[in-house]
Amino acid sequence: MDTINQMRIFVRVVDMRTFTGAADSMDTSPGAISRAVSELEQRLRTRLFNRTTRKVALTPVGAVYFERCKHILAEIEKAEEEAGDAQQRPLGKLQIHSFTGFGQYYVLPAVKEYRKLYPEVEVDLTLSHLVPKLYEGTSDVAIVATSSLLPDSEVVSHLLGASFSVLCASPEFLKARGRPQTPEELANYECLILDTPAFPAYEWLLETSKGTESMRVAGPVKLNTVESMAAATRASMGIGVLPVYAALDGLADGSLVRILPEYTLQKINIFALNPSRKFTDARIRTWIEFLRNYLPTATTRDVRQLEQHSHRATT
Repeated sequence: MDTINQMRIFVRVVDMRTFTGAADSMDTSPGAISRAVSELEQRLRTRLFNRTTRKVALTPVGAVYFERCKHILAEIEKAEEEAGDAQQRPLGKLQIHSFTGFGQYYVLPAVKEYRKLYPEVEVDLTLSHLVPKLYEGTSDVAIVATSSLLPDSEVVSHLLGASFSVLCASPEFLKARGRPQTPEELANYECLILDTPAFPAYEWLLETSKGTESMRVAGPVKLNTVESMAAATRASMGIGVLPVYAALDGLADGSLVRILPEYTLQKINIFALNPSRKFTDARIRTWIEFLRNYLPTATTRDVRQLEQHSHRATT
């Protein structure tokens, strides 16, 4: 029998003042209670009770041990209650990881709205360009964007929505170089190269309702973040591929112009990843469910804004 159960039996014997009373309250036999106490005394190498035919009385060592056991068992009960409560009520710290640009634009506002619903949840949001190792315990949920479906793994994935990128340039760049009218003409322009594991750096897949075209592009400047790509595009350093969320502000204030507006590029699927499907805490479960509604709404809103900018630019 494990030590914790032996402690529980020992405390019950003290409370009931007899082995028989403890056995009745625990739905077992007096012999089982007596054996458990004897095993505990043997392991401790000390006598906890002075026994008579009618009752038991604590020895001085037993009295000290009794107070310690009550404290330990109370802490265990409290820990079990808190752990069980975590399955029902969102509370405690939620560790979230997301890619930097995507996280700043979508995840951070989502955190604000989520905490309005669940104020007892504290959020630790980490933004980086790397996918975390969820089993190391540094993140409860990772929000990732990828160009394909995720392979089967021990990590549980939840598809939250999709988005895409568009081609942009600055008005100054287009004034100096002219505007490409077809994907084939991109070969004659300096293109900004985004070097990430998700997409081929020098091959752009342009998509329309009529099909897709793969174009080989080149340029003297290669970047590894969406933020630097947006800044370089505004600075007239070339034609850049920008996610919708990264292009909207520039299209709105006129610092960016959409190129080949009938085409989209780099379609991505957005996933929430968490380590286990079993016994998922309420804070993780409610966060993922919140994102299932929030993210599609946010990405749809941004696509509508993009279409409005494109319509104004052609009228």
